[in-house]
Amino acid sequence: TPSTVPQSHVVKPGPITPPRNGYAAEPIIQIGTIEIPKIGLVSPIFHGITLRNIDLGPSHWPGTAMPGEVGNSVFAGHRVTHTHPFLRINELVPGDLVIFHINGLKSTYSVTGSEVVYPDNLSIVDQTDTATGTLFACHPPHSAKQRYVVHLALVDSVQE
Repeated sequence: TPSTVPQSHVVKPGPITPPRNGYAAEPIIQIGTIEIPKIGLVSPIFHGITLRNIDLGPSHWPGTAMPGEVGNSVFAGHRVTHTHPFLRINELVPGDLVIFHINGLKSTYSVTGSEVVYPDNLSIVDQTDTATGTLFACHPPHSAKQRYVVHLALVDSVQE
């Protein structure tokens, strides 16, 4: 899997407003793409923490750092429903790469570890003094009992 997305595929932020009955009125904003070569993932990413966004692809937790910035950049995604982008995140091991493309900035992270937590453990969104990232999804597959969490550290951030 190539580790870069052609400039023609880099998505600029912008609102999309398809009707979604029964969902919170959070705006749908696509902010870029995520690549995880180890599991063959290339997916659009969104900004928001309600199902209105997460159902479309991994979504950035508002109030956390953006990829490439100092702090913890947090993304939630589904494992088995909708586009199921994080179906195989349990296969990630230290050293695997996660790459974000947002507004012409390519931010490459390396997996540092993983853990399983309960949904009320919000420490996974805590901000850090260094550039880190967190991916999380329901665990085990087909259950919302726990969350599978992958921790990341920024390797490089460059203009494309």
